[in-house]
Amino acid sequence: MRRRTLLTGMGVAGLGAAVSVPVWAGQSPRLSPAAMQSDAALLRRAYETLHPGLLRYQTAGQATARFDALAAAQPLATGDFYLALARCLSAVRCGHSYANFYNQSDAIPAALFDARPRLPLHFVWLGERMIVTADPHGTGIARGTEVVAIDGHPARAILAALIPLTRADGHNDGKRRQLLSVGGEDGYETFDVLYGLRFSGGPRYTLDLRAPDGRTRRAVVEGIDLKTRRSVATPTNDTDNPGWRVERRGRAAVMTMPGWGLYNSKWDWRDWIDDEMDRLIADRVPALIVDIRANEGGEDCGDVLLERIVERGVTADPARRLVRYRELPADLRPYCDTWDRSFDKLGVNARRYDDRFLELTGTDRDAAVIAPRGKRYDGKLIVLTGPENSSATFAFIQTVQREKLGTLVGEPTGGNRRGINGGCFYFLRLPETGLEVDLPLIGTFPRVMPPDAGIVPDVAAPRTPRSIAEGGDPAMAAALALVRS
Repeated sequence: MRRRTLLTGMGVAGLGAAVSVPVWAGQSPRLSPAAMQSDAALLRRAYETLHPGLLRYQTAGQATARFDALAAAQPLATGDFYLALARCLSAVRCGHSYANFYNQSDAIPAALFDARPRLPLHFVWLGERMIVTADPHGTGIARGTEVVAIDGHPARAILAALIPLTRADGHNDGKRRQLLSVGGEDGYETFDVLYGLRFSGGPRYTLDLRAPDGRTRRAVVEGIDLKTRRSVATPTNDTDNPGWRVERRGRAAVMTMPGWGLYNSKWDWRDWIDDEMDRLIADRVPALIVDIRANEGGEDCGDVLLERIVERGVTADPARRLVRYRELPADLRPYCDTWDRSFDKLGVNARRYDDRFLELTGTDRDAAVIAPRGKRYDGKLIVLTGPENSSATFAFIQTVQREKLGTLVGEPTGGNRRGINGGCFYFLRLPETGLEVDLPLIGTFPRVMPPDAGIVPDVAAPRTPRSIAEGGDPAMAAALALVRS
């Protein structure tokens, strides 16, 4: 599942009531004001009624102004309306609230995403600097090279234009920069989609470059198509073969888990975890390094792993779980797809929390307890962290840090310590424009107010242009040093 979230691929036809969408040929058509106003009103009604985090980072007045601005737009091409919608949703500052690339009807990707050329490089944003990490298509641009400008647009200006269109929790822009990086792991790269719509680049790109040794030059490179981008991708969406592995590195075992999106998997991942933990115990391996840096989330696989590590039961997430509604209003049901219609009565048994929220009760919705299970692994636990971690992996990392179960090494996470929205979802179908928007239904709210930020690791080991140029891995090197210490 792309970006390792449960939403990917679940919002397709057949999950709920049919909603007619326009079928287009060729380029993105121009939408009428009536179509945009109608769908903006539906979005506003659904988000104001159902979204638990709508006012977490904005006031009611600010939210109203943004919905009004979306409805007041002049006639726009569908691609431009998609950007306006992305800007409106990004202001909610919820990493699960966006016009999901993978949950659109078939017509939308064909019209907006698929045909646009792509920059033929892999890269990462380090602060405002765009640093090449790989040259999979033979442009001759070395890793560690800084892309200073694209077609005359300074890289920092490109980043500034795309950040307000990109999903993330709170003001954690590290997550936004990570999403805007291109690593060859996603069917649709966020940068490809947003840059293509915002700047309409290609078919050739003129790049101003600064090599690792400081020399500057200009290069013209040919854009690539979607098929070519995907031809060199590292698959992470095969739920029956997700690419988990364990390798020995000296006195440590390195468990790499690139994705936890295993909802429909036929693979028994729980048995895999147990088999590997039994092997570590039998071989008396003194340290386990868990590498989830490329993993946004999915199932709570980390809880199953921690069951083999904890000495006593711990609460996975002590935050309050709040919702906005008891039953889904009948007028919204035709537009709200989901994989589980029990969400339509999510708050039926919830208790009143305040004038705005209901608090979920019952064992199926309360915070889970991670209890010891089987033989305990008592070696050193080290978890490698990074800005990709923002959903189930964020929760796992938070538990490890809060309960002092191991050492975190790497870079600050995505997600937000002030809580995220997720758990249950609707796929909101906007019938007049044909677009889809993801709508999370459960908000987690900490019992004390922490910083508006991700989780900071115990040992900082950030990537740098130099480490990228040299092919190094600072986080893994720091983790192995801890094992030797």
